Amino acid sequence: MDELKELANYCLNCSQKPCSQKGCPMKTNIPEFINEIKKDNYKKAYEILINNNIFSHICSIVCPQEEQCEGSCIRGIKEKSTEIGKLERFVNEYADKNNYEPNFEVKERNGKKVAIIGAGPAGLECAFELLKNGFEVDIYDKYSIPGGVLVYGIPDFRLSRNIIEKLIKRIQNLGANIKNNINFGIDISLEELRKEYDAIFLAIGVAKSSNYKLSEKKLKNVYDSNVFLELYNENKYINDLGTVVVIGGGNVAMDSARVAIKMGAEKVKILYRRDKAHMPAREIELEDALKDGVEFKELVRVISANDKDEKIESLNCIRTEIIDGKAVDVKNNEFIEDADTVVFAIGLKPEKDVIEKQGIKLNEWGYIETNENGQTNIKNVFAGGDCIGEKATVCWALASGKRAAMGIIEFLKE
Repeated sequence: MDELKELANYCLNCSQKPCSQKGCPMKTNIPEFINEIKKDNYKKAYEILINNNIFSHICSIVCPQEEQCEGSCIRGIKEKSTEIGKLERFVNEYADKNNYEPNFEVKERNGKKVAIIGAGPAGLECAFELLKNGFEVDIYDKYSIPGGVLVYGIPDFRLSRNIIEKLIKRIQNLGANIKNNINFGIDISLEELRKEYDAIFLAIGVAKSSNYKLSEKKLKNVYDSNVFLELYNENKYINDLGTVVVIGGGNVAMDSARVAIKMGAEKVKILYRRDKAHMPAREIELEDALKDGVEFKELVRVISANDKDEKIESLNCIRTEIIDGKAVDVKNNEFIEDADTVVFAIGLKPEKDVIEKQGIKLNEWGYIETNENGQTNIKNVFAGGDCIGEKATVCWALASGKRAAMGIIEFLKE
């Protein structure tokens, strides 16, 4: 407790609150909850956190605080930033141990009904806000277990399933009706939904990998990161991975590499075309991957694969250098890298064909186009989360879900 109080007392309790207003997508009142820790009032600190963000415990674990709240801390300009993430996690863990249950203020039912497509962070957050404001909410999800990326993308060794289950139970207790194993665009259409609901919120995430061809042949042992992580999270381990090469440098690449280790790969290497300084992954995620035995090779671009009977035996690579922030091939620096399995972790995009068939407009980058309230080109259809192309973090997805919920509330007042 002494260390905790020391961390809390380090906060300056700024009046401008850049950590909240600039750094936190959910606008958590950070100085206020830390001030309650200073007074040993942990229950009050928890109430401040949970009433603003029902995902607070999850955010304390998976958020890149060094870029968001801690990255905007005034103390961080000349000294070390206040360790906000550690303080938020402590409060949530303390609340769990002491069985604190939040008491949300919920308005009477208003007779309006909203469909949410996708039970990931954006969809669940939108549902939470709408339920508190008296709306009836049905959530449709393609998976058998709700949670989206929290369940099928983030490995259980990073985020406990118990935390996710508790969150979903709280949202269900507010009245959310979750319908599993329903694919948008296949099992249910926008046209059908618009006949039954006053508004629809699309939180369908991203499922199309930004990979590239390693061969003209259809190779057997190449995986997209989302598929690879889903297999692990469903306990469907892949046998005989051999030497695994993960292509990419983000947090998903780190997760994929660590998952390959857990699945029993003989060796795992991350090949990234840029250097560490230009790598999007959190430093802590790379450190954890290295501790698990993953090798990291920077300034390497994978060109193509060499195979035998459509099974990879090695990769043709070339060394790169950074010029004006871009990775550029170094001439005459080709080499061969051993590999048996490849995992692409270089980004995902929405499923364009599925979305456009529903009449939803995409922007020039292939994401669903929305206005400042999350509204699409169809008046009563809103969207949020990864499918609209904002920063791919849980907290940004939550913020877009909350913003769209407020947009739906305003829209249905008219």
